[in-house]
Amino acid sequence: MADFSQIKAVAFDLDGTLIDSVPDLAAATNATLQELGLPLCTQDQVRSWVGNGAEMLMRRALCFALDVDVNDEKLAACMPRFMHFYQQNLQQHSRLYDNVELVVKQLYAAGYPLAIVTNKPYEFTVPLLEAFKLDSYFSIVLGGDSLSKMKPDPMPLTHILQQWQLEPAQLLMVGDSKNDILAAKAAGIASIGLTYGYNYGEDIGLSSPAAVCEQFNEISALLNISAESMEQ
Repeated sequence: MADFSQIKAVAFDLDGTLIDSVPDLAAATNATLQELGLPLCTQDQVRSWVGNGAEMLMRRALCFALDVDVNDEKLAACMPRFMHFYQQNLQQHSRLYDNVELVVKQLYAAGYPLAIVTNKPYEFTVPLLEAFKLDSYFSIVLGGDSLSKMKPDPMPLTHILQQWQLEPAQLLMVGDSKNDILAAKAAGIASIGLTYGYNYGEDIGLSSPAAVCEQFNEISALLNISAESMEQ
């Protein structure tokens, strides 16, 4: 079993890790495609396209609908409409995964500084955290556009290390995608991979995180956090 005894802070991915946001993303994607008179996609297709930011999601949707590669100019023309439709659908159907609120509160009560590191645009990240009343637990929130690079680049994680003056061995990344695991490895930090999220149909274990969890509450056990921490 992996040793997480040196961990002092935890960074979490958002989509596919804390929140199942695919229904809202699919609604926005299809509204954009419909406006363009293009074939619509399924939620399962969107689930396989999520993870590299909003532009890559829309690029994959357009490539599917047009059955050709999409140039940057056409993508750029579509993005304002996608962002508009996603703003309209934000938090209409999204939900927290089981035990997320419980574990986040446990870690916070136990004194762990917590961060969000997502490739979702920042303007949509904060409202989602607020909608689920999680925003007060995270002292750093980084969207895909918060820095000049996003996951799988290690920049967001090295930024957190610098902000909190931590050694790599003291920060843990929790996510559902190979992008999370690759970013953690590049930053020299440990990672936990979740099996239930969005990972392009791949087994998260193939990316070799330090540990793999099927349920979110397994994280507490790995960090030796118990329910009693809530009462401290």
